[in-house]
Amino acid sequence: MSIIMFTGTECPHCKEMEPLVKKLEKEFNIKVEKLEVWHNEENKRKMEKYDNGKCGGVPFFFNEETKKWVCGAVSYEELKRIAPKK
Repeated sequence: MSIIMFTGTECPHCKEMEPLVKKLEKEFNIKVEKLEVWHNEENKRKMEKYDNGKCGGVPFFFNEETKKWVCGAVSYEELKRIAPKK
């Protein structure tokens, strides 16, 4: 299971999502990979490939297995949409 959080170092919305990401990791016993895109070109290209016009910014969450995604600072219920089934 691979969930990626594309993030920006100075992004306030990304920082806002940190506690929810930690809660998701604990509840579903997963690790969310965080990739910084504002200062890392390789990560930016990876985000653009997965984003493909869906969000256009960060935070952007993508489940590599199911291809589900979530854009922006969202509620925990919305973030859980991309988590694996228990």
